[in-house]
Amino acid sequence: MEKEQKFCQSCGMPLSDASDFGTNVDGSPNDEYCKYCYADGKFVQQCTMDEMIEYCAQFVGEFNKDSEHKVTREEAIGQMKMFFPHLKRWRKEITITSHEFQDVMYAGLAPVKQLIVDMADKLPVTYISSVDEEGYPCMKAMLSPRKREGIKVFYFTTNTFSVRVAHYRANPKASIYLCDESNFRAVMLKGTMEVLTDQQSKDMIWREGDTQYYPGGVTDPNYCVLKFTATEGRFYSDFYPRSFVIE
Repeated sequence: MEKEQKFCQSCGMPLSDASDFGTNVDGSPNDEYCKYCYADGKFVQQCTMDEMIEYCAQFVGEFNKDSEHKVTREEAIGQMKMFFPHLKRWRKEITITSHEFQDVMYAGLAPVKQLIVDMADKLPVTYISSVDEEGYPCMKAMLSPRKREGIKVFYFTTNTFSVRVAHYRANPKASIYLCDESNFRAVMLKGTMEVLTDQQSKDMIWREGDTQYYPGGVTDPNYCVLKFTATEGRFYSDFYPRSFVIE
């Protein structure tokens, strides 16, 4: 059976072996805290949780050396603010397993995904960006996506003969931005945009009343579909961002 990874219940440092353990009053090893946080039966530093987070944030470079998941100092602080309240020193009634630690540190995407879904479905406006012929980013406000597949694929309507479509045909790199200003949260998704003009795609998202935009109806040559496929994203909420990859 695989041995469960232990983490210091003060700073979150992995406790790989006994040499990392702190010590009790009698000098015996304490396997709940690391040697940097706990010695001779007491905490080395008398500090608040936020002060501990600030202290640990200075080691983000060391963390990145051995991790596939590179994070900025700002991201590390945000992740610690999610994780530290579960540590024994800061909230004794809660325990956390190594698997939960990985979820908190690297994913945290279950609640984030639902928030993105809610924003995409409820916000009336989505901002989409393209790259023009001179390499400048261009942003445009669009009506909310007509259809989506999770948080990976989003479908919009637009004019076939628009500048935006010309941009995407020349350079498919794109992003979409959703902003819930009332709750001070937002998400930016990066990926590619396809221009679809086949009748099946046009039929798929056509709605009653669209003739006000496309007088020729669902077969109007100036009506097309934009299909955005996300590859990664950055979500901002509670005063810090989370970056993630979409597979």
